[in-house]
Amino acid sequence: MKCRFLIGIVSALLITPLAASAADDGAALYKKKCAGCHGAAGEGKPAMKAPQLKEISSDSAQIVQHLMKGETTSKPPHNKGMSGLTEGQAAAIADYVKSLK
Repeated sequence: MKCRFLIGIVSALLITPLAASAADDGAALYKKKCAGCHGAAGEGKPAMKAPQLKEISSDSAQIVQHLMKGETTSKPPHNKGMSGLTEGQAAAIADYVKSLK
């Protein structure tokens, strides 16, 4: 009985931080890789010609594709895929961007 109790506590301690960090991961990555141009709240920076991302019409898959592959018509860094970004990280950023209101 004591073993089950300990296993339950250890499992809860291990799983809870992972769930919380997954939700925060997109925000942290956005802050590190995107906010410098697109603003902390996704408001965009017209002086840099960086568009607003709040309430963007693109779906998450399109955002991931944009981050991973880039578009030749975009200006750097989005004319190519963003270096050092995994698909999981791109998905976390996309989910965060879609949550911006």
